[in-house]
Amino acid sequence: MLKFVHTPGFLIVLNEWNAGYRQVFTDGRPFPDDPTPSWMGYSSAKWSGDSLAIDTIGLRDDSWIDWQGSVVTETAKVREEIRRPDFGHLEIQLTVDDPKAYTKPWTVSIKERLIVEAELIDEICLENERSLQHMK
Repeated sequence: MLKFVHTPGFLIVLNEWNAGYRQVFTDGRPFPDDPTPSWMGYSSAKWSGDSLAIDTIGLRDDSWIDWQGSVVTETAKVREEIRRPDFGHLEIQLTVDDPKAYTKPWTVSIKERLIVEAELIDEICLENERSLQHMK
């Protein structure tokens, strides 16, 4: 599960899997000339009507963009357009442009259920991990 924390000029996405996080600057700032590659990359966003457009660069060469193992490299540019059509749902259009990994850009549309006031569960991948039994 993900939790979004939005403040003026900044969005943080908390991921309960391996206690990950992502920071998104929502003031539309320009990208750094040479971002340090990281798992989540460097993200800058701005609002366009009721959609938040997030552009990301600076991903690591050995990153995956999904759980199926779709790779991205340091040349990747990722755009997410997130919209909340109603109280309980998010619509996300994700476009990956990575000429080092793919012959052309590709786009997927994702529909997610939105649960407000949910608590994150501490889920870390370790030996003898025992939290799975509590998540069924």
